[in-house]
Parts: sequence; C-alpha cells; structure tokens
Amino acid sequence: MTPFEYLKKTEKKRMDDLFAWLRFASVSARSEYKKELIACAKWTRNHLSAIGFKSKVYPTAGHPIVYAEYLVDKKLPTVLYYGHYDVQPVEPLNLWKSKPFEPEVRSGYIYARGAVDDKGQTFAQIKGIEAVLKATGTLPVNVKMVIEGEEETHPSHLPAFLKKNKKMLRADVVVVSDTAQFSKTHPAVTFGLRGIAAVEVFVKGPNRDLHSGSFGGAVANPVTVLCNMVAQLHDKNGRVAIPGFYSGVKPPNKWMKTQFKKLPFSEAAYKRSVGVKALGGEKGFTPFERTWARPTCEINGITGGYQGEGHKTIIPSLASCKITMRLVPGQDPHDICNKIEKYLKKIAPPSVELKISKQGGARAVVVPTDSPWLDAARAAIKKGFGKEPVFMMEGGSIPIVNDFKQTLGLDTLLIGFAQNDDNTHSPNERFRIIDFERGCKTAAALPEALATVK
Repeated sequence: MTPFEYLKKTEKKRMDDLFAWLRFASVSARSEYKKELIACAKWTRNHLSAIGFKSKVYPTAGHPIVYAEYLVDKKLPTVLYYGHYDVQPVEPLNLWKSKPFEPEVRSGYIYARGAVDDKGQTFAQIKGIEAVLKATGTLPVNVKMVIEGEEETHPSHLPAFLKKNKKMLRADVVVVSDTAQFSKTHPAVTFGLRGIAAVEVFVKGPNRDLHSGSFGGAVANPVTVLCNMVAQLHDKNGRVAIPGFYSGVKPPNKWMKTQFKKLPFSEAAYKRSVGVKALGGEKGFTPFERTWARPTCEINGITGGYQGEGHKTIIPSLASCKITMRLVPGQDPHDICNKIEKYLKKIAPPSVELKISKQGGARAVVVPTDSPWLDAARAAIKKGFGKEPVFMMEGGSIPIVNDFKQTLGLDTLLIGFAQNDDNTHSPNERFRIIDFERGCKTAAALPEALATVK
C-alpha cells in the first residue's frame, strides 16, 4: 500500500478525527476557555501517540505546548513541524451560519472555527506523515513536532520554550502550514514573510477638554496636531519619510521579480475586490512588490475627541493612534521603533506633549531562493496537487518563524493549503475539502522529498 492509497482508505476517519479536534473551543484569548485548551492539548498528544509518536504535553504559564517526535536514524535529515491548536474568538456569533465549534460540511467546504487557521492545515501535515508511517512502516526522515496553544494571543511562551529546549529541538529545517496558496488554481511555495514593528502614539494637549468657542484659536488641538504629524509619515511618492527607514533595504532582486511576473494579476479585478477606484503605495513598484518585498508604515487606528451622537464642541485633551510598520530584510524592529519615535518627537510642535509606546515586533524572514529545501517543497507540492507550484511571498508576519531562525538557526518552509477567501479570523471560517485532501497528499510526499536533501 502506498501513502496515497492509505489516505484514500482512511478518508472518512481522517475527516472524523479532524472534526473531533475542531470541536474543542480552544480560544486562547479568553480565560473562560482554559479547560478547553488543556483538553485540546491532551487530545492532540493522545492522537499523535496513537499514530506512533513519542509525545508529551508541556505546561506553561499560559496554555500548554505539545511536543512529539519520531526518530529513525541520526544520519537522516530531521524536520521540525510547527502548528497551533488555539483559535481566534468567534464573535460576532450572529453572523455564523452554523455553530463555530460544531463542524459542518456545505458546498465542498468544512465550516468551523479553526478549520483552516490552523487546525485544518496542521492536521493535513499530521495525517500525511501518518500515511507514510502506516503505509511503509517507517519514515524517511526524523520528525519532530511542536504544536502550541498561544499563537492567536500574546504573549506566547513558545519562544522561551525554544530557548530552553534547543537540544531537544535540534533539526535541519522547519515546516509550517499556516499560509495560503496563491489561488484556487495555483498552489504555492511561500519563500518570505515581512516582519513587523508596532508603536502607539499619544498627543497630550490641555489638562482637560476645553470649550472650542472659549479656547479655540488659542490652544492647540491634539487631534489636529496628530493628523498633521501622521500626514508627514509619507512623501508625495508614497515613500516612508522617517529618516533612516530604508537603511539596509534592498529592492526586489531579479529572481523575485521574475517569479512575481509569472503570477496572474488583474489590477481592475484587484481594485474591484477591495472596493477602490485607484491603488496607492510607493511609486516605482508593482502591487506584489509593494505588499511582499517593500516596507510600509500604516495607521491602524486613530482616536481623539467626542465620538457620540450629535456634537460636543470641544478641544480634546488627548489624541492617539496605533501604527504598524511591515519590515523587510535589513530592518530591525527595535531600530525602526526608535527611528519613528525620534522623527515624531522632532516634528511635534511645543504646544503638545508626546508619548510613544514602543511595542517591538519581529524581523522579516526569507528562505534562500537557492535552498535545496525550497526545491524539495516544490517537488512535494507538485506531487500532492498534480501541478507545478508558483513561488510567492506574503506581506503578513508569523513572528515564531523569526524565532526559529534566531534561536534554532533554522530556515522555515512555508507550505500553506488555505485560500485567501477562507474567512480566516472571521465568522464562517472554512476549509475547502479538496484543499485539505491535497494538503494531506503534499504532506505525505514531503518527507521523501526532504530526505533527498544532502
């Protein structure tokens, strides 16, 4: 029996097992679900043990970490798989068409919270490995697996776990399935993620809200000041105006540009999909380059003054905004936070007090494009999907990938099976059954492909 034949034979059981996992309300952000998270971790450990792994639950000050391993031979490559069993809150509940923790199949999709982020994708990897193990009696590589319960909340205790258990987690490469394919017809190898840096800015004016008639024109308005400062974060060409922001940043290389050009793209369709009449951003770069390979500075929210019904004629005492900056290789999040703090303090007028909360972030991660691991991932996806994958990047961030690089010295293969319209973090989260099946096949083909890397 081949691994693919085993997957076919166990199709119903795989779905039943996945549904059992999805029924755990493992919402890490809410303390009332703590027992559910503990139970989910134990179920995960037991399931991996039943497959043949040596597995254990490691308690943390937050939610447990599940570690499992199947070691064959020290001479073989060792692959560290990562996933997370925790999920986002389900609100607003009234927008769900079915209960979020009662999985339901509709029109070829599995609907449930965690269906695709990240239980469904992680389970595809687990079941693919199981298929190889049960069909052949062994694995062509050593496998280690870390499945955490705090990816969707902060802080995560996994970075400390990595530092404490370097020897146990020693490996050659990491595999993460928590990203998306390029489209429903284009499977993909994701070779890079942008990093992130975050700050919150507070502009303090008068010691209380003031009557705008009595004081307007004599006392600076913090909301106006903040808006003027925000307007100076970019120049007329869409470049970030923070001095030194682009230090160390390199433009997309020739290989990247070639891969991006291979991807189908309609600007008209893109504009329709997000409901805008024209695109913005840094001049001189394509939309893919802007969102994947160039750094950005975005205002995520701005607050100040009266927000209720009707009017309240005041000069607000305080205004604030939240800013995140997506980073590319060559940028350090702490350095970038310091630079935006210095710039904002320079342009702030003396009529207000400025306070900046620097919240750190994570560096960008790019797998070397000449890496044999990357080629092995391509081969496995081709076998699992029956089609040559494209190479792409993602503009978002997965901070733990940076920890794998910084703490364990490992590159990460980002092999996602999701679609961008799977309602991740939203009501009616879903996972196409065909994508789950192709994911399982890819996962079954991956160990053999990775075993060929010298």
